[in-house]
Amino acid sequence: MFTQYKYWKPYISPNDPCKPIEIKSYSTPPQLYIGFQPSGLPQFQTAKEALMHGTLWPQLFSPYPNPEKRNESS
Repeated sequence: MFTQYKYWKPYISPNDPCKPIEIKSYSTPPQLYIGFQPSGLPQFQTAKEALMHGTLWPQLFSPYPNPEKRNESS
């Protein structure tokens, strides 16, 4: 299973004057893990649901992370 978000802990210098960010992250979109669109890929049931997610296919949906939960993942 591939995750859309990657996390790492950067080196924090003892002489750094700025408050360190303990865990940094970046996202990788789902289309990186799907070569060509396979036939028969499931679709959202309604047009409203597809518009709310910004894509017709649930496997290509990539939500934005909640910034307040940033440091909970390790």
